[in-house]
Amino acid sequence: MSVAVITGSGIYALPGLEGGCERLVPTAFGTVELATGRLAGVEVVHVSRHGDGHPRLSHQVNHRGNAAALRELEVSCAIAWATCGAVDPGVDAGDLILFDDLYFPANRLPDGSVCTLHAEPGDPDRAHWMFERPFSDGLRQSLEEAIEAGGGRLRRGGCYGHVDGPRFNTRAEVRALRALGVTAIGQTAGPETVLCGEAGIPYALLGCMTGPANGAAPQSMPGLMDNIGSSAELFGALLPRLVLASARSDVGPPGVNHGFETRPDLYSTNPGLAGSTAAPRIASSESASQARK
Repeated sequence: MSVAVITGSGIYALPGLEGGCERLVPTAFGTVELATGRLAGVEVVHVSRHGDGHPRLSHQVNHRGNAAALRELEVSCAIAWATCGAVDPGVDAGDLILFDDLYFPANRLPDGSVCTLHAEPGDPDRAHWMFERPFSDGLRQSLEEAIEAGGGRLRRGGCYGHVDGPRFNTRAEVRALRALGVTAIGQTAGPETVLCGEAGIPYALLGCMTGPANGAAPQSMPGLMDNIGSSAELFGALLPRLVLASARSDVGPPGVNHGFETRPDLYSTNPGLAGSTAAPRIASSESASQARK
């Protein structure tokens, strides 16, 4: 089993990756480019969201293809790193947040389609992803311990707000997100979180603050670019610890993927009676209540 590492702006290759090999993985959502190799003695699969040289902007990332490729390769878990804009005025540039909640109410991919791996009616794997928290608690705990053991500065918990790119947000939009409890924003990890959840992949998201979101505090473009460079340096320093901690952890994905087709008694019309003269079966309120549990 291997550990997936997903990176964004400023990080297009994994420092210290041994025997790195570029691979093309065909999926139902297109062919995905990724790299495999060993890092700190662990088998690693690396996905660069934007690609070497940043050819893909945030609205061009193939989120479904990436999640499907990681599922195809049977990774044991996924560590995601993202550069973020701080919405909470108490968060400073350079702070590292291990998110425990997600604000992504639109649940849409950049092309406007619904954010799901279940693209076709009747897909035998179709299901509803149900959870209390969208990130793997076990994986988060392992990463927390690894970072703090190395003397890293970490904020435990926070709400990642997914925003559509490639433009940055207005001050009014940032104020609205702050009022909703969002800690920091980014343009890629919302769909990624959902799709890894549907794929059954334990997933954790680390956000490095590259500066304040628009209007939260003064920010300059040179300062932003410098902070993106510092984020890459911090990532390189932490990466071996993160990979080792993930590989040694026995973690599970958050929530469950529940397929209602496994409970014919819940259907208003029992598909098992197709062609029969039996009357349609109406789900009782008790059955409906059980389905919501």
